[in-house]
Amino acid sequence: MQDGLVAIRRALLSVSDKRGVVALARSLAALGVELISTGGTARALTEAGLRVTPIDEVTGFPEMMDGRVKTLHPKVHGGLLAVRDEKSHTDAMEAHGIEGIDLLCVNLYPFEKTIARDGVTRDEAVEQIDIGGPAMVRSAAKNHEWVAVVTDPDQYGRVTEELKKLDGSTSRALRRELSAAAFARTSAYDAAIASYLSRGEGERFPRIMSVSMPIQSELRYGENPHQHASVYRDASFAGANVVGAEQLHGKELSYNNLNDAAAALELVRDLAAQEPARVAACVIKHANPCGASVAGDARSACNLAMAGDPIAAFGGILALSREMDEASAERLCEQGVFLEVILAPSFSKAALERLRDRWANVRLLAVGAIERTSPGALQMKTIPGGMLVQERDAALADVARWTHAAGPAPDDATMHAAGAVWVMGKHLASNAIVIGGVDEGGVRMFGAGAGQMDRVGACRVAVSKAGRAARGAIAASDAFFPFADGPEVLIGAGVGVIVHPGGSKRDAETFDLCDKSGVTCLTTGIRHFRH
Repeated sequence: MQDGLVAIRRALLSVSDKRGVVALARSLAALGVELISTGGTARALTEAGLRVTPIDEVTGFPEMMDGRVKTLHPKVHGGLLAVRDEKSHTDAMEAHGIEGIDLLCVNLYPFEKTIARDGVTRDEAVEQIDIGGPAMVRSAAKNHEWVAVVTDPDQYGRVTEELKKLDGSTSRALRRELSAAAFARTSAYDAAIASYLSRGEGERFPRIMSVSMPIQSELRYGENPHQHASVYRDASFAGANVVGAEQLHGKELSYNNLNDAAAALELVRDLAAQEPARVAACVIKHANPCGASVAGDARSACNLAMAGDPIAAFGGILALSREMDEASAERLCEQGVFLEVILAPSFSKAALERLRDRWANVRLLAVGAIERTSPGALQMKTIPGGMLVQERDAALADVARWTHAAGPAPDDATMHAAGAVWVMGKHLASNAIVIGGVDEGGVRMFGAGAGQMDRVGACRVAVSKAGRAARGAIAASDAFFPFADGPEVLIGAGVGVIVHPGGSKRDAETFDLCDKSGVTCLTTGIRHFRH
């Protein structure tokens, strides 16, 4: 070895995720590297016209037991682990016909994605526990002074670039970097398996909570400039998310951008599930929605969401549940609008051009198809000394199960609108009150009081924000009213429907007030505290 460079003469490729592997193999073959491969990877490379040595020609044993045994062999691990300048190692290689493997490209069976699927059985999950892959990765990573180990398609470009630059060799610096990433990957993989298998039959939570996530990037700072921060990626999360989103334009995302964008995505995800025939939109400021809507088209949804609180929306984050089209983009480019982040499943070419022309720095995130989060998915929050874990609040508004507790009987249109307003309130910080209703054919938020220490205070803030729009509107509370003073504030502002979970010892006082005032009162039986 000279100057830490190792020439790549022989490479073993065995991948579950075949993105980019053919291109990598072509680059290796162009440099004269012998390609060894297994199963489906070997077929993919052969079909692409590449010359490949099957693994069974190396080991002298066929792949067996449904592919469970194929690389667990001394000719594989000896080729990965041998220290090339240690005479006893090279003597053993010569004696046993072992050839060195200089580059290993392996990504593991998709265990995390498998267990994230709804209805997956334990047998299906166990079958996706990779044995040979992690063993090879650990062997190569341990011997990184001599072997380059590639475990992620995102690394292919960097490896290919260095091989071309160094005439088919890898540097010690790159091999050390790849080794660290490889051990991080096997650690995360084992943690996911341990957490899954430690959960007994019928148990909601694992006995051992192992959390291991690779770093996505370091951030400029945290919530405040004096705090350092970074973002990590959850490999087991398969749905639309802001960490894995494609950034199409704008400045680097900050800690607060990511936190608020995640909150925006969760709200439009729920609203789209509540109203699947409509388009959902929201504007988030400091993790709370200041505007939210469902409407018949994307432009109307954006317009109604922006109308919720135009002052608070300035510098906010807007999320849309459908593709951002040109008409929606035109609405957001109007004078007086300023947004930090705009996210949607995708952006039309015209919308992208319009938004880029309007703002040099706005972050545009394409998150992919927005579907509901699987019920039972876990949510974690660190506290000094430990971590709190709970199931995500996946409950939507099941208006058919609500109780008409007082006042005039609501019609179907009112119940429909009340369901959407209730979902909006679910995403406000407690104590929370949201006032909303029908507007221009859609349903939108008129005003909200969030994060208040008392519920009557939340009512006053919501009324102040809603203004005249409160008359005849729907008010939703994330928890019951301990006294009738909060409803008095809402009714005094002209609210026509009050929705709350019920369950207070003084519910009767609220019901009596609503009856006397001609206000409809609906109880849901479900609380939505959010801290």
